[in-house]
Amino acid sequence: MAVEPLSLGVPKPIIDSLPEADGTAAQDMQRAVDGLETRLNRAIEDADTESEAAGYVVDALERLEGHYERYDEFIPELRAWGQSPIYAIAWRNLQADLILQIEEYEWLKPHIDRERNLRLVEDGIRFGK
Repeated sequence: MAVEPLSLGVPKPIIDSLPEADGTAAQDMQRAVDGLETRLNRAIEDADTESEAAGYVVDALERLEGHYERYDEFIPELRAWGQSPIYAIAWRNLQADLILQIEEYEWLKPHIDRERNLRLVEDGIRFGK
């Protein structure tokens, strides 16, 4: 299947928000993004159809959304314990940005919407009830 491969990255504002000078957290973020990109591109390449590829992408989007929510929940908890939430904020923002980066691919847009709607129906959620 010949589609544009995904190219993901860690935005500079997120890296700039990190307080540590040695760049360990930035390297961790870049490794995580590189791994996600590799896994998604491999799954897309191995898929027989664009719809099948979109299914893998929607799985990744749902995981990113779950990570976003988890990091977002850490922020007030860290503040309550008197700890800096800067790393939780940075990781939360990275998840949100990755979702946006993935959703910008034109070839994926209609397939993502269709796959999400199919999953809603399969989950037994019906509108109007």
